[in-house]
Amino acid sequence: MNKKISLGVALTIMLIAMAVTFSVTMAFSMNMFNNSVTSVKSRERMYNKLSEVDRYVRANEYFEINEDTLNDTIASGYVLGISDRYARYYSAQSYNELVGTQSGRLMGIGVDVVKDASSSYARIIRVYDNSPAAEIGLEEGGFITSIGETSLRSLADTSAIKSALLGEEGSTVTIGYLTPDRTEESYTITRANYTVGTVFGQMIGNNCAYIKIDDFAANTGTEFRSTVDSLRGQGAESFIFDLRNNAGTSLNAALIAADYCVPSGLIAQSQAKDGTTEDLRVSDDTSISQPMICLVNGSTAGGAELFANALRKMGGAALVGSATAGQGVVLSEPQSLSDGSAVVITVGLLLDNEGQSWDGTGLTPDVDDALTSDEQSSFYNFTVDTDPQIQRALTTLQSMAG
Repeated sequence: MNKKISLGVALTIMLIAMAVTFSVTMAFSMNMFNNSVTSVKSRERMYNKLSEVDRYVRANEYFEINEDTLNDTIASGYVLGISDRYARYYSAQSYNELVGTQSGRLMGIGVDVVKDASSSYARIIRVYDNSPAAEIGLEEGGFITSIGETSLRSLADTSAIKSALLGEEGSTVTIGYLTPDRTEESYTITRANYTVGTVFGQMIGNNCAYIKIDDFAANTGTEFRSTVDSLRGQGAESFIFDLRNNAGTSLNAALIAADYCVPSGLIAQSQAKDGTTEDLRVSDDTSISQPMICLVNGSTAGGAELFANALRKMGGAALVGSATAGQGVVLSEPQSLSDGSAVVITVGLLLDNEGQSWDGTGLTPDVDDALTSDEQSSFYNFTVDTDPQIQRALTTLQSMAG
């Protein structure tokens, strides 16, 4: 039997529903309003402070103000002040160099360098095949002493040196060069296109594949698989992956490489600010069944830490060296700004296959074998046969094999 609801009851229900809806809407709106007001007031304080400083400085400053430098420094200071230790500001020039290098528009001479602490020159640590540097005979262990009229002792760091070597294809640069046996020479080099590899492998010890991964970049996944397959074909019975000083730029490349090493299963996740998680990659059945070692140090970061952690937890690899950097986050793609500059910020937290984070703590090695201060100063003089950490990794592999 159907029951009819009286008009009064229906009106009462409608009024109650409207009142509840109104209350919820008002609460939500008030919350948004309060947040907006707080945000506006915070921005107003920030702008007022900057304006106050600017008025005083412009009225009294003796030296001339470079507006571009001032704006870059203000933007850089903002990024430094947001409590995100991984955030980075790129000036228009540095972002143009980054994009130009990635797109192949800007090129160097075909060397990888570091600022040498003892001489303050640029030490050459790798010469790339088929590059201008290889063609004129620059060697690993040599030094670039000047670029044009600029002595490299006056450049602050490695990034400044690398920036000075960049230019358009076909442009020339004159360098002062000190050979490994300390003979001084000078070359004018034409910049040209060449392939920059990130993965380098060879057989060492007793059928061990030694694979150095300089960084995780766009093509690293393909290079990695090719190198592993090549060394397997040469009879590799164990693997050492050298991740020391690997900044782990591309998480995706690190995931692809790890997928090739570990059995099926979840490799890593990202966690958003609201706590929700997203699977980054699930590995297939392809894996390395032979014993594996990852060589790590305090400059092993980002995707390199992800790779090492996945191999240890999913593939039984051992970590040898010293504690890693502890950069377990997901970074945004560079957000370009109206003046050509750009900013990168943290957008998520990296979690491993067990939902654990290594951000801020790093990965603790299974075999603690940090270099001594003397060994650190000689790091770039070591060969594969004389590097003490590589030798320790070989010893660890022997114990793993029983």
